[in-house]
Amino acid sequence: MEVKDYYTTLGVSRNADEKEIKKAYRKLAQQYHPDKNPGDKSAEQRFKEINEAYTVLSDPDKRAKYDRFGAQWEQYARAGGRPEDFDWGRWGGSAPGQGGSYTRTITPEEFEQMFGGRGMGGFSSFFDTLFGGRSSGRPGGMGGMNMNMTPPPTEAPVQVTLDEAFHGTTRTLERSDGTRLEVNIPRGVQTGSKVRMRGASGQGDVVLVVEVLPDARFTREGDNLRVTVPVDLYTALLGGEVEVPAPDKTVALRIPPGTQNGKVFRLRGLGMPHLKKPDQRGDLLAVVDVKLPTHLSEREKKLFEELRQLRHK
Repeated sequence: MEVKDYYTTLGVSRNADEKEIKKAYRKLAQQYHPDKNPGDKSAEQRFKEINEAYTVLSDPDKRAKYDRFGAQWEQYARAGGRPEDFDWGRWGGSAPGQGGSYTRTITPEEFEQMFGGRGMGGFSSFFDTLFGGRSSGRPGGMGGMNMNMTPPPTEAPVQVTLDEAFHGTTRTLERSDGTRLEVNIPRGVQTGSKVRMRGASGQGDVVLVVEVLPDARFTREGDNLRVTVPVDLYTALLGGEVEVPAPDKTVALRIPPGTQNGKVFRLRGLGMPHLKKPDQRGDLLAVVDVKLPTHLSEREKKLFEELRQLRHK
């Protein structure tokens, strides 16, 4: 059984933080994705290895177990894959009253406690052995671990635009075994939202971790949106109407006379849909940006000079 070096697979150091691991995964996953390498079996295999490595290193519990036992797994593999033949001294610690480590036989129940009770079908034998299999006294259980358990959820990052987050959208994902899934992303998702796609029989769920991309018009503040509204000097001084863009329409906003630059108008119910109640929406915050006139004619300059003199009398 080949011992996997997941850090080398992702090209990161062993002390890489979560952000470095995610960045490396996303770069490699895009490079070796089957859609970008149709018919390339080596790229498909590399894509599977990248996903397997990320599944372990992005999960603190799995990463801790891998860091502790992965390096010793050659000894376990040489022992024929039976936990009772493996030296678990580092797990057991020191025997009572003695220094150093000692060797003892662990029970199937202890093995399950250390490595959990779910298999990881579709990954390498190293992954399956290190993280898989509920122990059982029945045939097909420990030891020969049961590899027919439904795998745990697999997380995958996905980017959407603000417009897609407003209206809802879909994404088509391809598993490492070539099967395709169409996932519905609901209205109102935010960066960090998780969308679960139930797997078919024998396949684990897929959990999409959403990132909403920045928008050129709106700044998002929870379910509220902030938008800058240009207002000419004359409308700001004398009052009038301006058009304000919302995600799904344009509305008219009444500007009172003497409106100051930076004034914020709250337009209720014109923001983003609430994720759990999409028929309800946040607010739209319209921020006044007063635009001064440029390229004044001589007549305009004279009028502004008269206004200045009137203000200082």
